[in-house]
Amino acid sequence: MSKVIVTTAVEVPEKKVVEILGVVKGNTVRARNIGRDIGAGFKSLVGGEIKTYTDMIANARDEAYNRMVNQAIELGADAIICARFMTSMIMQGASEMLAYGTAVKLK
Repeated sequence: MSKVIVTTAVEVPEKKVVEILGVVKGNTVRARNIGRDIGAGFKSLVGGEIKTYTDMIANARDEAYNRMVNQAIELGADAIICARFMTSMIMQGASEMLAYGTAVKLK
């Protein structure tokens, strides 16, 4: 299995970027559900973390990240530099989680 280094930095310590393979990305779109919304509504009355939403976002982030890494592996990358996450609302109640970065070969 290929081990790809992923970093938010523009370089990997003690390594030199020898080739830029291009931008890699992974995304997922997630929708809320009525059951979670009812529970979240009650939780918002008393305050505190809404665990079901925290879990949903963590799972979406992991899925987008894994898809980005898999795309880098397909390109033969050694690393992804400048990795970032972004979210956007697709429609009422549905959001996209996007992970992206630059796939590179290292020496």
